[in-house]
Amino acid sequence: MRFVAQTSSLMLLFLPVLWGCADNSFALKQQTQSLQQQQVALQQRNQELQSRAATLDRDNQDLEALLAQTRQQSKVVEDQLAAVREQLMTASAQLSQLRDEKQLTQKQTEALMASVRRRAGAQITANNSLQKNLPTLNLPGVEVRADGDVVRVELPADKLFQGDSVVLQPVASALLDTVALEIARTYPNQQIGIEGHTSNDVVRTPGVGDHVQLSTARAAAVYQFLVARGQIPANRLMVVGHGAGHPVVSNATAAGKARNSRVELVVYPESPSGQ
Repeated sequence: MRFVAQTSSLMLLFLPVLWGCADNSFALKQQTQSLQQQQVALQQRNQELQSRAATLDRDNQDLEALLAQTRQQSKVVEDQLAAVREQLMTASAQLSQLRDEKQLTQKQTEALMASVRRRAGAQITANNSLQKNLPTLNLPGVEVRADGDVVRVELPADKLFQGDSVVLQPVASALLDTVALEIARTYPNQQIGIEGHTSNDVVRTPGVGDHVQLSTARAAAVYQFLVARGQIPANRLMVVGHGAGHPVVSNATAAGKARNSRVELVVYPESPSGQ
């Protein structure tokens, strides 16, 4: 009985310990489950964050691509705007040139009409001595030839005008001055014709419709220059435009066309009355 009593006492002593162990095991299990749940929650949260980061990264790339595209489109628009501005400036310059050439053509037409009126009203006196003995013009590098009872001085158009223009280029001044002074010295009284000629190339000069108009406008430009310089009096000058009707060589080659495109100063045997 005493042994049983002792055993019972011992069991009573260990019961709280056993109960404590059981409680600890249960608590540990709960803590483990809680930690596992937290871990799962953290993993889910991490996945969500990674997904959001990936989405933001894609959005950022899309925005960068859109920004680059916008910049490119902006540059294209700027380039187009610059091109339009340049075209506008070119058109304005061409319009200004056309206005200047129109005014020049009007002046040349007026000069031509004045020349025709003077020629119609002038009394021409024949000079038989010129027909018998033509003085020689000293013009090195310039084509001078006798043609029946007249003397022709050929001035190539490309030495007087730029391209298809009817405006004298600056370098033409020296040539015209030299020729005019020599003609005035050698033929101080004779009538001088200013005759324009062209090749058979298509006329591309703005405001000029055909070869006759082109040749006349160029002859009138030379007339205006000579009158302004004063080497030859205006009453001794007359203007004629022949177009492409009087070539001196064939137009089959570029050299031939260049030769035929010319202004000739023609010395006539006649002189205005009173000279």
